[in-house]
Amino acid sequence: MNKSLQLALCDTQGKLFELSGTEEYESESFAKAFMTTNVAADMDKDFNHIQWAGKSYILSRMEDECKEELKKGQVYDTETLYWMGYIYRYWNIYTGERSRDIYKQAPAKTMRAMYLMYHTMSPEMAIDRLKDTYNAKKKI
Repeated sequence: MNKSLQLALCDTQGKLFELSGTEEYESESFAKAFMTTNVAADMDKDFNHIQWAGKSYILSRMEDECKEELKKGQVYDTETLYWMGYIYRYWNIYTGERSRDIYKQAPAKTMRAMYLMYHTMSPEMAIDRLKDTYNAKKKI
């Protein structure tokens, strides 16, 4: 897949996370539900129709698959949500790791805490730092 298509996927996922906020889904539960579902697993594939279906369709599939996990609650600000969604998808493209494994390394709380420090870095640098933080915690 060429770079511009990969970046379009990152943008779509960023907009999906923004849309979760507009729908007032609690951000931590939404991020965890998304990153551990078949929807994200399909996004991880080299090609799957859902990648080009758009944020509204992806959200409706999430609502079908994860009704119990999606609840109204504390919503992160729009910029943080977009960045989280974008970086999670970029991480998959950059390292080849599955969404489920990425989320274990950087859950929503971590992403929110690191947003202010990392959002101005290149995606690669932010991901490398997030991985370093996870690996350092693992050693303790």
